[in-house]
Amino acid sequence: MADESREQRHRRRMERQKAVVDAAIGRATDDRGVVLVLTGNGKGKSSSAFGMVARTLGHGMQAGVVQFIKGSFSTGEEAFFRRFPEVSYHVMGSGFTWETQNREQDTAAALAAWEQAETLLQDPDKALVVLDELNIVLKLGYLPLHTVLQALERRPPGQHVVITGRGAPEALMEAADTVTEMRLVKHAFQAGVKAQKGIEL
Repeated sequence: MADESREQRHRRRMERQKAVVDAAIGRATDDRGVVLVLTGNGKGKSSSAFGMVARTLGHGMQAGVVQFIKGSFSTGEEAFFRRFPEVSYHVMGSGFTWETQNREQDTAAALAAWEQAETLLQDPDKALVVLDELNIVLKLGYLPLHTVLQALERRPPGQHVVITGRGAPEALMEAADTVTEMRLVKHAFQAGVKAQKGIEL
């Protein structure tokens, strides 16, 4: 009898929850491209963005990727997504800034990457554009924030954009539709584990 009562209580709770969720879904009638910002010190920002590239491909749509900082080493996602003609993939960075130690070079690389990004942001055939590590470029002042905000505003109405990297500017987060902050709790690197293929690379 107690089990039946618990089952009945569970069913009532789930019925109430379903009603709330269904009502929220019913109110979500706006169908347009969204801007997502993935920031914070935790791992998973770029990984999440590339998961959305996979989803885009799964729906038979095209995607574009510009990597702003990474570039001095190959990654699994680059090797994988370059197999798909539906993905326009551009590694434009010259490496992590603490490795390059050359602001002029990093700024030039960022501007060249942004030129490629603008091309993708004007292409209505690209359902999704990933601007990987753009937040760091903005934080370091390699590219004016207003230039990015204007391009996001002018992009095709159905296009989704994912922007990753630590230290997202407040104005960018305000302009975005969805903002997720990854919080670092624990990382294997702190225990001396080097970057692993399939995990970091």
